[in-house]
Amino acid sequence: MSVAIRVIPCLDVHDGRVVKGVNFVDLRDAGDPVELARRYGLEGADELTFLDISASHEGRATTREMVRRTAETVFIPLTVGGGIASVEDVDLLLRHGADKVGINTGAIRRPAVIDEIAHRFGNQVLVLSVDARREDGMPSGFGVTTHGGRTSAGLDALAWVAEAVDRGVGEILLNSMDADGTTAGFDLELIRAVRAVADVPLIASGGAGTASHFVEAVAAGADAVLAASVFHYGTLSVAEVKDALAAAGYPVRALQPVTSGADR
Repeated sequence: MSVAIRVIPCLDVHDGRVVKGVNFVDLRDAGDPVELARRYGLEGADELTFLDISASHEGRATTREMVRRTAETVFIPLTVGGGIASVEDVDLLLRHGADKVGINTGAIRRPAVIDEIAHRFGNQVLVLSVDARREDGMPSGFGVTTHGGRTSAGLDALAWVAEAVDRGVGEILLNSMDADGTTAGFDLELIRAVRAVADVPLIASGGAGTASHFVEAVAAGADAVLAASVFHYGTLSVAEVKDALAAAGYPVRALQPVTSGADR
């Protein structure tokens, strides 16, 4: 049996609120993270991704408390990212209810941390978040960025993904900074390129605007599809995306919403 395609709402959190913008700027409020998590549990999301976009330089204790509350609210797997730079950071988040942890800048600064986390916890808990955009001078034409896509990391995106997979990441969360928040569709060229160098599950993020966009991303090689704006503001529901995927012949999990984390 084929593995079901996962549909994942993303909660980008800043100062304790879910926010969303275009290309990571002009952020606007989208609601309380715990309440949105509860809603997506009801709608039958397969997973949730929780990215604290200010955690790299603000209070991580607040982040952990929010993770705990979110984990108690929903039964589905929860991936948490933001400011992860050490084995200790991962340990704390897993203890507060995260199922997986996303790493980005911390791994760029010190790639060996990938090896350390994978060795300690197994690669199934480690997701590499890659904020990529087209960049002149890179062999693949795609570069890795930091600071919400505003700063080049000086890394070729495909080379970085390949290295991270070799080091032990279990999954790639591929964010297209060019498409982020535009609702014009996923960056299919980028998805295909990363799919060609990564043999771990690939989550496509950035640009979703219609149900057909999700189908196109899966056709390009994504194992899961992630979005924020279209879910937060009611443009699409999780069920509508799953219906579109199923109609295109892709396996999806039946909607079995659970709102309590008591049986986690």
